[in-house]
Amino acid sequence: QVQLVESGGGLVQAGGSLRLSCAASGRTFSRYTMGWFRQAPGKEREFVARITWNGGIAYVADYADSVKGRFTISRDNAKNMVYLQMNSLKPEDTAVYHCAARDPSAGQYDYWGQGTQVTVSS
Repeated sequence: QVQLVESGGGLVQAGGSLRLSCAASGRTFSRYTMGWFRQAPGKEREFVARITWNGGIAYVADYADSVKGRFTISRDNAKNMVYLQMNSLKPEDTAVYHCAARDPSAGQYDYWGQGTQVTVSS
């Protein structure tokens, strides 16, 4: 079982930055794929970024096209933390951001946090 708790959301002006944090529980955290998703009012939940263990000592990050070059996902396995650094924020980034975890053997994200609100004003 994995529990996820996000923090770091808030209100920021366009062009500003925020860093979201996700605290995870679980003994095998280092092997989980960790993802960030977001959901804006009236819209479907969408993928933002993920960071995946490559089976060795490295991790691979990938991003939605809409955030590529502006957002950076990272993790600190010693602290069981995942981060999403968001720069050059735009009003269209406004959403509830959720952290999610996927076991390497699973085909879908099984664990989700409650979300943290990010609001970008123009």
